[in-house]
Amino acid sequence: MDQVVAHARRDHPDECCGVIAGKDGVATRLYEMQNAERSPTGFTFDSAEWLEVYRAIDDAEQDLLVVYHSHTMTEAYPSRTDVRWSVNTPGTSWLLVSTRSDEREVRSYRIEDGVVAEEELRVTP
Repeated sequence: MDQVVAHARRDHPDECCGVIAGKDGVATRLYEMQNAERSPTGFTFDSAEWLEVYRAIDDAEQDLLVVYHSHTMTEAYPSRTDVRWSVNTPGTSWLLVSTRSDEREVRSYRIEDGVVAEEELRVTP
């Protein structure tokens, strides 16, 4: 969690993005990615980088568990664009970090068939 928040703060005022992989629902690897849009209001994975990360996850026999990104001016809640993008990553959680203030704001969601449901965040050492 600390790595995700640090990534979001480092990339501010642009949105950050990345994914978390693991096995059996346990996160084991974070992949910080470049926001190809370099925008404070949106993110896109670079297609070549995404292919490289996807292959690394597959080669490690892990699963894509989480897509994460930041919102720089709004709360940590999925936007309409996030909901549309979620169809490309079925079964994953969407972790959002808001960098609109110095207060730590991190929330996680499942988005299925356009329905957003917040889920409990559990961080284990």
